[in-house]
Amino acid sequence: MKTYNFTAGNEYTKNDIYHICNVPSEKQKGNWNTGYTNYEGDWFIFCNVGVAGRTGHDYKNKFIGDDLVWYGKNQSHIEQGSIQSLLSDETNVYIFYREEDRSPFIFAGQAYAKEYKNETPVQITWSFRSGTDTRPDILAEEVSEPEKYIEGSTKTISINVYERNPQARKDCLKAHGTTCSVCSFDFEREYGEIGKGFTHVHHLLPLAEIGEEYELNPVEDLRPVCPNCHAMLHKRRPAYSIEELKVLRESTEKQGSSR
Repeated sequence: MKTYNFTAGNEYTKNDIYHICNVPSEKQKGNWNTGYTNYEGDWFIFCNVGVAGRTGHDYKNKFIGDDLVWYGKNQSHIEQGSIQSLLSDETNVYIFYREEDRSPFIFAGQAYAKEYKNETPVQITWSFRSGTDTRPDILAEEVSEPEKYIEGSTKTISINVYERNPQARKDCLKAHGTTCSVCSFDFEREYGEIGKGFTHVHHLLPLAEIGEEYELNPVEDLRPVCPNCHAMLHKRRPAYSIEELKVLRESTEKQGSSR
């Protein structure tokens, strides 16, 4: 099996993928248009999230924090050879999704099966492997369990699953940009191309106020923040508001300038 250098968050057409994977013309289309296909031992999944497919099927695929809840084909079940292969630890699984039926696909990352449900169609929860080519917006300091703090020198931030949802992140940054809402730091301005599109997003609503039926509005509920300010926002529980942290920064800056 080969390793293909897709970049998480980037858009790809099927032709782009054929080119990157060196798929000969006679092996293009066909199974590539059926939702998931195996090519030279690797699996490629193409799914819609939040929108029905061109055939009218809507499999209710959705992101929950970092993870993607995904459904196989209508008659798929856990005993099928293709599903068993997808679940194998020895198989590379590349997942692409889109939120609009006619749009290019977005590379979500190289995935592994976190859990599955033995039902028809089969339901698999995919998690994404760490690395520079998968979810580069997530740093090691982030904690995936939204209400759990882990002691240690690195894992000190409690991150809301809404902040890690790639769909919500995309909509937030489209509306607010990538400049930090607290300190105005911009990674692209400071680091050039490697910083383009990089930032965290922060949820404005305290975790305790979020109920099971809560529906996120990425434009109203999320804001871009740099990792430093994100850490400071979560320094207190409940978290500081963005305005509170701005006041603290301004106060510290004034004290420094008066010395």
